[in-house]
Amino acid sequence: MPTLILVRHGRSTANTEGVLAGWTPGVALDERGTRQAAALPARLAALPIAEVVSSPLQRCQETIRPLLDARPGLTAHSEERIGECHYGDWSGRKLADLKDEPLMDVVQAHPSAAAFPGGESMRAMQTRAAEAVREWNARVERDHGADAVYLMCSHGDIIKSLVADALGLHLDLFQRISVEPCSITAIRYTRLRPFLVRLGDTGDFASLAPREEPAAGDAAVGGGAGAP
Repeated sequence: MPTLILVRHGRSTANTEGVLAGWTPGVALDERGTRQAAALPARLAALPIAEVVSSPLQRCQETIRPLLDARPGLTAHSEERIGECHYGDWSGRKLADLKDEPLMDVVQAHPSAAAFPGGESMRAMQTRAAEAVREWNARVERDHGADAVYLMCSHGDIIKSLVADALGLHLDLFQRISVEPCSITAIRYTRLRPFLVRLGDTGDFASLAPREEPAAGDAAVGGGAGAP
């Protein structure tokens, strides 16, 4: 079965503003995110990418644009099932204001029980994304062969949930996974099991350096803004 390259979108204006964007329209890449997207073709140059699939949201579409420009033979397929979690009433709100919401404790410690008011549950988010991957695996294998490589551009919580699915982790453990903006995660699917072969690779180790302010113990809902 194919190898899936998961790319989180580049850093967005919502990331830098500390806003939980969700499906809010008009959320674009910021200057750093635009540079990250511009570097993506060179980072992926050695890979014979057969298909590109993307969340329909603007920040993902902008992330893959340089790659598509560099490879005129590729076209992007829009796939709503790998779009961001529907955060409902939380969408567009500051993360700093959400941290005191009782639901945030559930999101952090028991995400399989978390359902966003006016939105969807995290369990439903994972289910739709995993179903999309399995269908695209079959389609890519049919059209390009079992050794094909294809790319999906998606969002932090979606990618983390797909990694948990591939590793057989309960969704309640997925907050232990971190994927920064424009990071690359690779999962090789086989008949018996998936293999996680890359996780959150940015090629930049700056985010591992000590920070002036200690890192918070909570996971960044939506994925966070990455290295400062």
